[in-house]
Amino acid sequence: PTPFLPAPPHADFDGSLRLRLLHREVRFAERIDWDWAAEGPLWAYHLHQHDYLRLPDLSPTSRARTIADWIERHPAGIGWDPHPLSLRILNWSKLLLTPGALPAELDGGGAGATGRAMRHSLAEQVETLSRNLEVRLQANHLLTNLIGIVFGGVLQEGAHAERWLACEGTLRHELEEQILPDGAHVERSPMYHSILLEQVLDLLNLARGGRRAPAALLQCLERAAARMLGALRVYTHPDGGIALFSDSAFELAHVPDVLTAYAASLGVAPRGPARPGVLDDAGYVRLAADPFELLVSVAGPLPAHQPGHAHCDALSFELCVGRERVVVDTGVTEYVPGALRHVSRATRSHATLEVGGAEQAEIWGPHRVGGRPRVSLVHVEPGRRAEATCAGWSTPETLHRRTWVVSAGRVEIRDRLSGQARPVRLTLPLAPGLEPDLGADGRAELSLAGGVRLRIALPEGLAWRVERAPYFPEFGRQVERACLVAEAPAGAFREGFWRFERR
Repeated sequence: PTPFLPAPPHADFDGSLRLRLLHREVRFAERIDWDWAAEGPLWAYHLHQHDYLRLPDLSPTSRARTIADWIERHPAGIGWDPHPLSLRILNWSKLLLTPGALPAELDGGGAGATGRAMRHSLAEQVETLSRNLEVRLQANHLLTNLIGIVFGGVLQEGAHAERWLACEGTLRHELEEQILPDGAHVERSPMYHSILLEQVLDLLNLARGGRRAPAALLQCLERAAARMLGALRVYTHPDGGIALFSDSAFELAHVPDVLTAYAASLGVAPRGPARPGVLDDAGYVRLAADPFELLVSVAGPLPAHQPGHAHCDALSFELCVGRERVVVDTGVTEYVPGALRHVSRATRSHATLEVGGAEQAEIWGPHRVGGRPRVSLVHVEPGRRAEATCAGWSTPETLHRRTWVVSAGRVEIRDRLSGQARPVRLTLPLAPGLEPDLGADGRAELSLAGGVRLRIALPEGLAWRVERAPYFPEFGRQVERACLVAEAPAGAFREGFWRFERR
């Protein structure tokens, strides 16, 4: 096959005892402790996924030694949960298919004792996964399960492989369900969208190289990859990185340029959504006029049956001036229950309005959503203007309407509240390193890294202040940044304007 991508840059492994995952480093005493749980379940999942074995500087011997140790010393446990199982199947398979990634006796599976043990274990893992699909969780977990099983079915031969390959019909159905007509993954997360896109491309890469893959599967993978690439363009900011809406952070997925180049090597080109810059089904709109680019969120939690990665980010936005991020979403740092998980999902952590001191959605637990807001995209002029509304789950009698308009050298945002009067909190979270100069005239000024001076006219009649708040650009990493904040009692704020201008 065409060369697979190396591991994304979120891990560091010395090939022996030092392993850094999610910005948390562990130095094992004598051997890797495959039952290590001190860093939490997400770290443990990454320990067993083995994507760090695809780091380009790791020696073939180190990779083989780690795999053999895992086979010998982890016959049961968290590494056999369906999600790490799915990803390890993909990672081991890609190592087997990459010349020179493993010692010569293991290339392609190998005929020696170690090679036989690896092939036997890989088959056992695919069989185990095929009996334990994550139908309860659905969403990206189930899709990754199916990709792992079908990957095993295409890669191997025999009666067991035929059973796995027979799952390709279910995979095609799931791709049609989870990849929306606009090309976005249904969970609205640019990070998970990117991770799944690489998996789709990997399976296409393998399937193109053999005769076992049905033509219907190839066609489905090609269509899905092209549409996902088109949506990825909408998610991509001028600096080349993804937006951080929903559960998204940097480093866990390859950057869009890398994924686009990988797709091009497979002959897959992006197929954009029906309306340029508008993901109608996922609920995102990109607006642009030099030097501004704006990505706005105009949908509530998705999918309805499993919105575990959703945030209270309706009617929020991210703003770039040139290649520099100015208004940024909060991102995500961990999935364990607690304050940091709640902060990443809370309404006030996004560039929107908090109404009545309540969250837009009833978020509870680390991945649960009860009541949902009513969110609607009212009007859009691709690239130039969008209008949307939101009524929170516990404040349905109060409607927030926001309009975004971009023109040469200017961004204007209008907020209107109708219905029952309630207190509001307005938040504008800034990129780390930006310190607003807040004037008494209701204006703020920012000095950007490139020397540009940005003036922000804030909604009038409010007492604005600068607060310090966390920003989570990567898992396990927290950075302090400035936020512009104002609060108004019930009835005091009905309409307001924001204007961003380059001075």
